[in-house]
Amino acid sequence: MAEAQLHDFPSLFSVKGKVAVVTGGSRGLGLSAASALLQAGASKVFISSRKSKACDEACAILNSLPNLSPGAAAISVPADSSTLEGIKFLVSEVKKHTDHVDILLANAGATWGEAFDRHPDAAFAKVMDLNVRGVFNLIREFTSMLEKQAKSGEDPSRVIITASVAGLGIGTLGKQGTYGYSASKAAVIHLGRNLAVELGPRGITVNSICPGFFPSKMSNGLLEMGGGVQAIANANPMRRLGKSEDIAGVIVYLASRAGAHVNGAAIAIDGGAMWARGQLDVKEAKL
Repeated sequence: MAEAQLHDFPSLFSVKGKVAVVTGGSRGLGLSAASALLQAGASKVFISSRKSKACDEACAILNSLPNLSPGAAAISVPADSSTLEGIKFLVSEVKKHTDHVDILLANAGATWGEAFDRHPDAAFAKVMDLNVRGVFNLIREFTSMLEKQAKSGEDPSRVIITASVAGLGIGTLGKQGTYGYSASKAAVIHLGRNLAVELGPRGITVNSICPGFFPSKMSNGLLEMGGGVQAIANANPMRRLGKSEDIAGVIVYLASRAGAHVNGAAIAIDGGAMWARGQLDVKEAKL
């Protein structure tokens, strides 16, 4: 039957020749995502974070991967995505290498943990500014480059926002409450839904990924306070925490032809942990 003849299935999960920009790409989930995109065939992946040395080191790791396409490269572009000036600088630097972008991963983010009664206004503002306002500015400033080669419907350009399951449910409460972080991730998920409808007709999909606990610089403190990696892993329905492949697979799916008709989604990547408990305390927290 015709329905069984999937068009060019071998290329379904390929991003061959695509150009990607990854903010917060020098470590953690951003670095895993960048690695996945390069190994899935991307021709250029721009790695951006505030620290120049970290970007350079990440690119050295990525460019030493053994299975990249001929000529594929990770390119270091240090920039501060928390400011409009930093984002404009990032765009201008990317334009020195390419006239278009196919995949934009808005991954840069910050958190702050403190008890409710003494939670600082400045910390709340800083987290909201980078995690929501910064994402909005990043997408707006890159839209013209995302539109350049977008083919609406068949091969749209992709925006992927790194949110969190803390934006889908409840995050960390108590003495290390991450109130601004949880609120910012809920906000950016809904921002993504709005932009999915706004930008879809312009050939750009917008989706959010919502990781649970992945060992990282941002989450390690909470993991330790929650009883350690093994204790939190044992509480997960899958009996483990997230790992690089879990992020890589979802990123490649959303960025490839396989995800061309997914728009406005928020995909939880937490092994089902969010549904296994009700209100979260620090021992059950999600980043």
